[in-house]
Amino acid sequence: MTTANSLTLTVPMPSPRTITLLAAASVVALAGWGLENHSNAHAAQAAAAHDAAISDVTTITPQAAPAFDEITLPGEVRGDNDATINARTDGYIIRWFTDIGAHVRKGQILAEIASPELDEQVRQAEAELHTAEANAGLARSTARRVAGLVPSQSVSVQDSEDRAAAATGANAQVAAALANLARLRQLKGFERVTAPFDGTITARSIDVGSLISAGGAQGTPLFHIADTRRLRTYVDVPQTYAAGLRPGLAADLAFPDRPGKPVTANVSRTAAAIDPASRTLKTEIDIDNREAALFPGAFVEVHFHLPPLGNAPRVPANALLMRPEGPRLAIVDGRSQVHLRPITLGRDFGTSVEVLTGLHPQDKVIVNPAAATDDGDYVRPHAAAPARKGA
Repeated sequence: MTTANSLTLTVPMPSPRTITLLAAASVVALAGWGLENHSNAHAAQAAAAHDAAISDVTTITPQAAPAFDEITLPGEVRGDNDATINARTDGYIIRWFTDIGAHVRKGQILAEIASPELDEQVRQAEAELHTAEANAGLARSTARRVAGLVPSQSVSVQDSEDRAAAATGANAQVAAALANLARLRQLKGFERVTAPFDGTITARSIDVGSLISAGGAQGTPLFHIADTRRLRTYVDVPQTYAAGLRPGLAADLAFPDRPGKPVTANVSRTAAAIDPASRTLKTEIDIDNREAALFPGAFVEVHFHLPPLGNAPRVPANALLMRPEGPRLAIVDGRSQVHLRPITLGRDFGTSVEVLTGLHPQDKVIVNPAAATDDGDYVRPHAAAPARKGA
């Protein structure tokens, strides 16, 4: 019987010192790994904080001055002749003959006013004139008779002169009575209201029985009449552009009721003086309206194309930083660092402004800068996308 011999390997147990050293090495390795991860995380956080501190900004380069400046201003359209017809005598309307939209000729009767009080005043003035004429005739004849008695010394020279003066005063009373009667008859003529010029009745403020009070502009308005064959457009041009306004300058007039159909006309005249109250120049543009396509009283937008007054560059209005020490622009240099540059502003065009000093054509200007933007800040500039045509 054969017996197999087995081989038994015995692994010696590590000593306590070895176990201690291995544990210490593991702790050191773990600590080193943890420190490295912490350092990497701290560096990542610092980098993220640095990146967050740098703002993304949009930059543009200054716009060159255009070949012309287009400005749009509100205008008011009136008739070539335009008047409100008021009463010149008191009374009430007994009839009217024309209504709104009627075309009338100069001198045509528009309405009639009855004025009983004025009629009585005319009759009274006629009676006073007759009395004054009778008194004047008697005074003249008396003066002649007394003057004939002076040579016989029947009366004194003084008496003759007194009679002559009385006759002169009586003649003056006749002249005064005649003038008063003429005035009242003229007022009576105003009982017939007539058109002062050829035109169209645009308003009627009366009806039969309406009580009328005279008094010029403070009196009762009867009609409004306008000559619409030619229209006048009045525009108040700001002083900034006044130097470019000249008679003959073309303008496009856009009416809200005629979209896409502007009317081209020329400046007819200007006031040649700035209104001190509004600092504007009154400008007038005449429009041929024989076809009656346009209406007086309409609102219109007037587009002028004016030659620029200078070649200063322009920036969007939202690029300005208004600081207590004056306006500034945030300029980005080649190192992406911000510099707040003082500037001198020129004309304000609404969406853009003119910069007279402190700006160069190659500068990169931040659009919509943050209010806290300061000198020395670092940014990530991005050029603004070009504007689309027709946008």
